[in-house]
Formats: sequence, structure tokens, C-alpha cells
Amino acid sequence: MSLPTRQIGGHKAAINNPHVSEEAKEHSRQAIEELEADPETQETRAGYEEDKDEVRQNAGYKATLKNPNVSEEAKEHAQEILEERGAI
Repeated sequence: MSLPTRQIGGHKAAINNPHVSEEAKEHSRQAIEELEADPETQETRAGYEEDKDEVRQNAGYKATLKNPNVSEEAKEHAQEILEERGAI
């Protein structure tokens, strides 16, 4: 079986697809609720957090600061994170 986080992603895509019926969208909403409550989903997400490299995260936040297509709110958030980490 595929990872629950991948299943959730597929259901979110179905919900946002204008070609999917309301009945199918409702099914996807219910499936997401069930998958979110599943302990395996939480374990998978915790594993993702453990695997993240702080250097690469900081690089992404620094890129956010220079991206003209990013909101001021997002830039302020990135600035705060980088300051907390002592990365700037």
C-alpha cells in the first residue's frame, strides 16, 4: 500500500479538480479525515521532519527573502526563522 501522506495528496488533488464530481469530492474529504487520524500518517510525517536538513531549509528561507513573487508576510516569517537559527 502507498504511504498515507501520498494518499492524502491524491485526495486533495481530487477535491481541487473541477472535473471530479461532488460525490467523489465528498468521498475524498472523508478519506482524508480517516487518514489524518491514522497513527501511521503521524509516524510518516514525524519521519519527514527528522530527515530534513537544516542547511537546506535555511537555503530555502534565504531564497524566500529574495523572491519578488513572495508576500511580505512570508518574507518576514523567513527572516524570523533565520534569525532564530542564527543563520543570518
